[in-house]
Amino acid sequence: MDLSKVLAKYSVGMTYEMLSPEVISFTKLCILDYFGSAIAGSNKQPIQMISNLVKELGGTEQASLFTGGKTSVLQAALVNGASSHVVELDDIHKGSIIHAATVVIPAALAIAEWKEISGKELITAIVLGYEVCYRIGEAVSPSHYYYWHNTATCGTFGAAIAAAKLLQLTEEETIHALGNAGTQAAGLWEFIVDGAMTKQLHSGKASMNGVLAALLAQKGFTGPHKILEGDRGFFKAMSDKYDSSKITDGLGSEFKILENSFKIHASCRHTHHTIDLLIEVFNERKPKFEEIESITVKSYKAAIDITDNGDPKTEYAAKFSLQFCSALAILQGSAGLADFNESNLWDSQIRALLKRVNVGIDPQINASYPEKWGSTVEVVLTNGEIITKETDFPKGDPENSVTSEELIEKFMHMTGQLPLENKQLIIKNILELELMENLTTLMADV
Repeated sequence: MDLSKVLAKYSVGMTYEMLSPEVISFTKLCILDYFGSAIAGSNKQPIQMISNLVKELGGTEQASLFTGGKTSVLQAALVNGASSHVVELDDIHKGSIIHAATVVIPAALAIAEWKEISGKELITAIVLGYEVCYRIGEAVSPSHYYYWHNTATCGTFGAAIAAAKLLQLTEEETIHALGNAGTQAAGLWEFIVDGAMTKQLHSGKASMNGVLAALLAQKGFTGPHKILEGDRGFFKAMSDKYDSSKITDGLGSEFKILENSFKIHASCRHTHHTIDLLIEVFNERKPKFEEIESITVKSYKAAIDITDNGDPKTEYAAKFSLQFCSALAILQGSAGLADFNESNLWDSQIRALLKRVNVGIDPQINASYPEKWGSTVEVVLTNGEIITKETDFPKGDPENSVTSEELIEKFMHMTGQLPLENKQLIIKNILELELMENLTTLMADV
């Protein structure tokens, strides 16, 4: 059977009642985490630029923006998808290397508000969106990831499935939605070189394009039936190696959303393993700048490809610099939302120490990627002492999990600009989402 047909049949047949209590509770935490990231990012310059453009263009008021006001469902997915990605605190899946929330949830949220859909339906659509994009991401990773940003490319499929489910598309219409989502899949890593704003465009457009694909399919607009495995399809065009069995293995007997990881540091996930280890060193020793001779970090190839930057010029570039994040973590003991600022970017001790951070690939760690996102650190002190630490799983992975209480605390921290009453209402509404019959008021307290 064609892969798009398999996924479409699975999606159309899924109901809320087929979800376990664990899946439902976990999905609500993913939604809460998404809201925190989107609110935290809403006032950032790149998001304000996108939002201002959308407001200049106008549009029927169908769905709410985290930046304020309403616009069309397409433009709401664009703005809200971008807003949730900019502070680098959105969720991540190891096997597929995808931040699903930032593409799937804004697509589903826009449609749900517009069509006055229930909380149960929203939860179901989001579970499906995660499932589909994670499976496609696993099929093409890690080779796809070198040039292509998986969240942008594979995420487009997840947004399309979530939107298709909420629009109650037929199996054939859902196949067309997937076909036209895949042909729009894009997002290149070149922005990493100069810390450009493009990454926010990736998540916003992936969400927007998924919605567009579903809306067009609803009107009878056709798409290719074999967009994944076809001779000119997604797999062959955009990856050196792929494993199509990842699409179907376990489909229907497991839920990929439960494999989701949450971020506690405000930087690229490929820096988190090292940040965790060096914060441990800080907490145990609190070494001073003059006591640190050098730091050596060994990890997997993708981490080095994406984060080997010994001279970041912007706050955003610093989030993708393993050297900067290492120096920040060991000198200040944290790498949170407030730690990535102009003062720390040009701090004389951090700038000097990042020059003493050596990064490289560990063959054993590399062989375990992407199942494990591991790292080793070696801190050499000026007195000759050597401190070594290693990990396979950054904090927030299922194997090194955070609690629901920690995620609520993270939400409270990320939404500092909101009144306490609003924060509490958002938390209550999301954690009781299945009780909401109409989601038109879900964004009211943002």
